[in-house]
Amino acid sequence: MTLETSIEYVKGIGPERAKLIKSVLGLSTVEDMLNFYPIRYLDKSKIYKISQLHEETSQEIQFKGKITQVQEIQTGKTKRLTAKFNDDTGSMDLVWFQYSKWLKEQLPINREVYIFGKINVFNRQFSMPHPEIEAEEKKEGESRLKPIYPSSEKLTKRGLNQRFFQNALRNICKEIPNLIEENFPEYLMKTFKFMSRQHAFLNVHFPKDQEHFDKADFRLKFEESFFFQLGYGLKKLHHKTQSFGNPFPIIGDHFNNFYENHLPFELTGAQKRVLKEIRMDMKRPIQMNRLLQGDVGSGKTMVALLTMLIAMDNGFQSCMMAPTEILAQQHYNGIKDLLEKTGINIRLLTGSTKAKERKIIHEELENGTLSILVGTHAVLEDKVKFKNLGLAIIDEQHRFGVAQRAKLWAKNKIPPHILVMTATPIPRTLAMSFYSDLDVSVIDEMPVGRKPIITAHRREKDRLYVYNFCKDEIKKGRQVYFVYPLIEESETLDYKNLMEGLEHVMDFFSDYNVTMLHGKMKPDEKDAAMNYFASGKAEIMVATTVIEVGVNVPNASVMVIESSERFGLSQLHQLRGRVGRGAEQSYCILMTSDKLSKESRTRIKTMTETNDGFKISEVDMQLRGPGDILGTQQSGVVDFKRLDLVKDSAIIKTTKNTVDKILEADPMLTRQDNLIIKNYYIKYYKGKNKWSKIS
Repeated sequence: MTLETSIEYVKGIGPERAKLIKSVLGLSTVEDMLNFYPIRYLDKSKIYKISQLHEETSQEIQFKGKITQVQEIQTGKTKRLTAKFNDDTGSMDLVWFQYSKWLKEQLPINREVYIFGKINVFNRQFSMPHPEIEAEEKKEGESRLKPIYPSSEKLTKRGLNQRFFQNALRNICKEIPNLIEENFPEYLMKTFKFMSRQHAFLNVHFPKDQEHFDKADFRLKFEESFFFQLGYGLKKLHHKTQSFGNPFPIIGDHFNNFYENHLPFELTGAQKRVLKEIRMDMKRPIQMNRLLQGDVGSGKTMVALLTMLIAMDNGFQSCMMAPTEILAQQHYNGIKDLLEKTGINIRLLTGSTKAKERKIIHEELENGTLSILVGTHAVLEDKVKFKNLGLAIIDEQHRFGVAQRAKLWAKNKIPPHILVMTATPIPRTLAMSFYSDLDVSVIDEMPVGRKPIITAHRREKDRLYVYNFCKDEIKKGRQVYFVYPLIEESETLDYKNLMEGLEHVMDFFSDYNVTMLHGKMKPDEKDAAMNYFASGKAEIMVATTVIEVGVNVPNASVMVIESSERFGLSQLHQLRGRVGRGAEQSYCILMTSDKLSKESRTRIKTMTETNDGFKISEVDMQLRGPGDILGTQQSGVVDFKRLDLVKDSAIIKTTKNTVDKILEADPMLTRQDNLIIKNYYIKYYKGKNKWSKIS
């Protein structure tokens, strides 16, 4: 037997059962079965009494007693087998809906047995369908912790119950010495006091006790994270040896002039730290690939601008690409204002850019007089040619496909340095795993003087109070957003809600100017509505989530989010970031219906308790899972067998640090004590990573 052996050759399975298991669970080899881990363990030392049962009893539990009164019952064309099970406190029914003649003949009548299964309740009568039955003498010497494997009704009805899977895995585990090889060197085994790999697999399926299970669990999770991080670490090393880049060694007049004479505020410590990391990257003749994470309003755009000025000082052009016209316009306006007194040429290129303006942009890019281009996907067009593109900044990378980004890399013979920015804080464990091929920088500090946004939860009965509060803020000279959900599946209904909301707001705030913004408007209509609000001519904006990114009105101090229970945590946090951008105290009011689901209550509670985007992202990952946060196309990247990105953050951090140290000292794993890692990686992982040059 090998890891590649089909499970049909495992004792007790056979061709028909193997086919069924593959169709339901997707398991086809011995290796698949070894990685088919229990979802929990039953402590078989605990025995319940029938008198302890109540209608809420739902878990699988164990009893000790005797089986009596076995009979077959015919109902129409179907038969079922029933029996009474008695202990010294009462009795209940045992039921088999599909059974063999063998079962009826082999039931241990009037003998002391243990039964295990899930309790059903009907008309206050308890029963256990398809129980597992063990004679008392067979319990001797058994593992105290009994594995419970994922299953389905289809398998159980065909006789593939917990007993079946336990026996199949026992037969495989007997072969572990021939199947499982060690993959960690002695120095790692000693450092982390690892259980051997063979014992880890044995004790994760059939733990000797809780202590043995904990050690096995840690070993297998560490291993899974370790080789995942190793793959990304080798990929990063490969990129650094293959990705030639233009070195930017000079910090010159453009940077120094702006920093000393035009910087509108003192950089935070986090901004200075991140800028230093970027400068160190770009000094080398290797293409930079860096992810810049920062919460809403943390100052990523300022870091991006200073990075572009370094590119200028070294004779290179820069471009910044954003996923929407609103966000591109926002970046352009912000950077243009900051550079107003420097004489630096900056232009905007989007799908709405007029032909006359496009012609000027194309000419200036090719002759080198245009230093900074901000744009949308329009930047990727073949006719957009740079004289010397040295830096590409991508905002909200997850909204761009791989092929689109590759087009940007091809805008110069030597690929430009890459800085990816995201305003959606990614949980640190997710960043360390999915983004391990990028160097990650985090701005985890807000600008000095920025007041935390006060977030409150209000219900429909509080609406008059909320409206009056908004009026008071407007009287102080502030502006207000009212945001309505717009979800594709129910767009017509939501559009109606938006229009009704607009009517209510206009009725109550009849003394003030109200404007509206939603995704169905034409680009020039959106711009007009946005400018009307940004200029202060309208005190109130009623909008959908189109304002989630790219809207910067420092005077807006209140955001009312209607039906906020319909929004995800990340979206709520992004929306809230549209206020609190000025010096005045700002507020976010979450309006909900009276009835909330448990998950909605968790989201609302999280929003009212913290403004920290990284803490919010951790809760979001617990609620939605990593796949949803990364997007469906990327969710498979984090499809771990045992590792949990939420619960096992400490293991992920430890393995990343461990891999980094190993590769720093021995990049190609040629040292004698690292050969065991290298050989295992080549055998089991190299084929998944076509870029890997390790051999």
